[in-house]
Amino acid sequence: MASRLRRRKRSPWAVTLLLLFILIGLCCAVIRVYFRAPEQKSGDAVLIQRVNSPVTDQDLSEEETEALRSHYERKPEFWTILVSGADDGNGGSDTNILVALDAANGRVFGASIARDTKAQVKGENCKINFAYNSGGMELMAQTVSDQLGIPVDYTVLVDLKAFQALVDTIGGVDFYIPVDMDYEDPYQNLSIHFSKGMRHLNGSEALKVVRFREGYASQDIGRMHTQQEFLKAVAKQLMTPANLNKLGDLCKIFVEYVETDLNAGNLVWMGGQVAAMGMENIEFATLPGEWKSPYIYLNQEEVLAMVNEHLNPYTEDRTAEDLNILT
Repeated sequence: MASRLRRRKRSPWAVTLLLLFILIGLCCAVIRVYFRAPEQKSGDAVLIQRVNSPVTDQDLSEEETEALRSHYERKPEFWTILVSGADDGNGGSDTNILVALDAANGRVFGASIARDTKAQVKGENCKINFAYNSGGMELMAQTVSDQLGIPVDYTVLVDLKAFQALVDTIGGVDFYIPVDMDYEDPYQNLSIHFSKGMRHLNGSEALKVVRFREGYASQDIGRMHTQQEFLKAVAKQLMTPANLNKLGDLCKIFVEYVETDLNAGNLVWMGGQVAAMGMENIEFATLPGEWKSPYIYLNQEEVLAMVNEHLNPYTEDRTAEDLNILT
């Protein structure tokens, strides 16, 4: 029987991955501010904006050319970033989030892309996460861009071990656990058992706390709130005098666990933007679709609505013809 994917249902890693990406930006901002790094030049933080304009050899009228140009005009200060998590132990990318950073309006939206989403990679129908295994982040970004009809400006590949390493490097985090947490999942080798209350968490414990969702009245909303509060606790811990002497260690985590085409200036600027927005302006969802073995089939109408409401970097709405949703 087919089962529909609800808009708010997401991988247990999805929000954790985006949280980690935000932490990376905050770490870069801390490094820049507290270690008195040289002031960046005016172009250091400039972010590119790609365009998915179609290649055509047709002779177009002036009116048709203007309509085409208008259809691919970019919004100011709006970028798309594909954030992927390497967490399966086999070099695969089983967690993927397309992040829309709308700096002009102070908003971030992350759309999780289910690993079993039907896609076409190198002419073959397959699950979308095969794109990474077949061609790395470049092919993964091309595949996502082709399906959604919008460009991917940047990519970030994060080994989720970075989350644990970051918390351990800053000496752990004091955090108030809002609910009793008891959960066992032998398939993921996951065992979570914490009592409600204040606790000093090391990296491994912190990872379990931000993944837990079963004990909240509203599971995903409750977990998201806990993750937001944990992010604040980590940011506070980063500011302590002891951690202001760990520049080398923080940089090693970045070098070891993160691959990205964003430069240091980009990350510092983005970290500052996100910090100024506030977590209440960061939203998460999952591309809507339906499971019919062996794939998840995206719902074109609902995906198009989500793209235009949250992910579209163009001034004009995308149309069904812009998307390439496989049926």
